[in-house]
Amino acid sequence: MPADYKHELVGVFGQPVAENPTGVMQEAGFAAAGLNWRYLNFEIPPEKLGEAMKALRVLGMRGINLTIPHKVAVIDHLDELSPEARAIGAVNTVRIADGKLIGENTDGKGFVRGMRLDRGFDPAGKRAVMLGAGGAARAVGTELLLAGVCELVAVNRSIERGEKTVRDLRAVCAGGGAVRFEPWRGTYAAPAWADLFVNCTSIGLYPHVEAMPDVDLSRAKPDMLVVDAVFNPPETRLLAAAKKRGLPTLDGLSMLVCQGVIAFKMWTGRDPDEAAMKQALREALFAADSG
Repeated sequence: MPADYKHELVGVFGQPVAENPTGVMQEAGFAAAGLNWRYLNFEIPPEKLGEAMKALRVLGMRGINLTIPHKVAVIDHLDELSPEARAIGAVNTVRIADGKLIGENTDGKGFVRGMRLDRGFDPAGKRAVMLGAGGAARAVGTELLLAGVCELVAVNRSIERGEKTVRDLRAVCAGGGAVRFEPWRGTYAAPAWADLFVNCTSIGLYPHVEAMPDVDLSRAKPDMLVVDAVFNPPETRLLAAAKKRGLPTLDGLSMLVCQGVIAFKMWTGRDPDEAAMKQALREALFAADSG
């Protein structure tokens, strides 16, 4: 068989992207599957996004991830949206089918998948508290409601933004669990009734690793699962505080890997070696921490 020197190409569009480690886990998945694919980070300023999306077609790329600041703006450059992406109002993955650019959102799905696989936590019938009202919170909130939580409380500093997120979640998941907003004033005390406590803000994300959401976990019941969507560092100050109290925790690497697994299959049509992807990502992040 002749050698094949043509790489299939995927990647991420964002600004900044130098510290985005998604390619490490995706390329580990490609290698484990024997696929001649590459994942590249593309630094794309907002005013160049339209041109970049045209280049996606011209270069024959197989798909792309979107990160800050493009998750909403990219919608104007797509042919279709999945129901989940339309409901969330943001896109983090684009797949190409029959020449069409189709926007997907794998963040929330990856979050729920990670809880089920890595902690055996089924959100159905549970009561959840979610910090934040941005894109990550919308994705996580949507998928939690679709997964059957009976109550979801969104906590946010900005009342206007928090109330809008709750209104949108109610509209999207009509007939699902109860959704309400609580303003975040001063220190937020995790309620004793909560089964799940999720940080969907960027507080604690590298390089601001000493930052921690202003929360009090002293009233939490012993089995309340504390999840942080922040993946770098793998153990945030919030998770360290939760572990100190003996609470079960789940780091942001779980969500990142699980959403990456979903994107991998969308692009390639194959199931990846999830363990290889997670191991590569952990090694990369811990090497960065010790460097």
